[in-house]
Amino acid sequence: MKLAGNLKRLVLGAAMSLAAFSAASAESWKFAVEEGPGDVQTLYAQEFKRLVEARTKGQVKVTIYTYGQLGNENDITELTAGGAIQFSNASPGHLGTFVPEVQVLSLPFLLPDSDKAKADVLSNSQALYGSLAKDFAGKGLKLFTVYPEGEMIWTTKKAIHKPEDLGDVKFRVMTSPILIEQFKLYGANPVALPWGEVYGGLQMNVIQAQVNPAFFIESAKFHEVTDHLIYVRDVEYTTTVVANADFWQGLSDERKKMLGEVRNELQTFILAKEREKNEAAVAKMKKDNPKLQTVRLTDAERELFRKRAEPLAGKLVDMVGGRTAEILKQIKADIAAAEAKYGAK
Repeated sequence: MKLAGNLKRLVLGAAMSLAAFSAASAESWKFAVEEGPGDVQTLYAQEFKRLVEARTKGQVKVTIYTYGQLGNENDITELTAGGAIQFSNASPGHLGTFVPEVQVLSLPFLLPDSDKAKADVLSNSQALYGSLAKDFAGKGLKLFTVYPEGEMIWTTKKAIHKPEDLGDVKFRVMTSPILIEQFKLYGANPVALPWGEVYGGLQMNVIQAQVNPAFFIESAKFHEVTDHLIYVRDVEYTTTVVANADFWQGLSDERKKMLGEVRNELQTFILAKEREKNEAAVAKMKKDNPKLQTVRLTDAERELFRKRAEPLAGKLVDMVGGRTAEILKQIKADIAAAEAKYGAK
């Protein structure tokens, strides 16, 4: 019995030592997002972590950093390019100063209205994963994926139905020259205000409007200091996930294959999750602020804004240069192919 007990202790000790060795030898990947706990990017990163750790049987451990823990949006992109972080979210509105060509994704009335066609373009577009990926590589980044976070909704102090309604509106946008130009064309007075100053700006009437997906509006409590939700259906808010290029090149073929499978699974996951998140956010905002009014532009009203935005693509090509014209031409061809396959609506 004593021998058996000693043997049991030896086996248990060996198992514990093996577990400790395995934990110590596990690869450590960092994933930084631009949003807070519970937001869409964080939900994506959490599912990424779950899938990667399960499929590597714990050989890879993923640590998630939410907004502010490692700096702002530009900081985490620079940290990823420098190799301090393996993966991060980088949204076109902010990434435009780092990879200017990515701003094609911010163009209004570009992506298909059809969910299936839109998903196909964001998952498989040659313009994104061929042409644009080269521009990411030149900055030390690997373009891992592009996914939607929801329709961009305007919050305003008054009802908006036509461009003329924006004449006296100071409209907060992200620090992107093309976004500033977009809202100038729409007829508003765009203001590039830091995110942390938006709530106070709305509250004090320094600005009268801002634009974000519903989940972010609710999370930031902007619905407390506004009166209207305006649905223009002009832009789908998209984000990219990027990896450090050297890190990616150093991965084994097996790891790359695993990550490709994770990516494809996450595309389906996040489409359902962002819709669920945004619908719940709208319901909560209306409950919290019963006076909040909803304005959904008619097709005729949308057309007024679409026509105003027509010069924007040419302005983007002129502002950015490089291969922007080539990428824009290719993504339009990819969109046409997706719409032919799935329908435009």
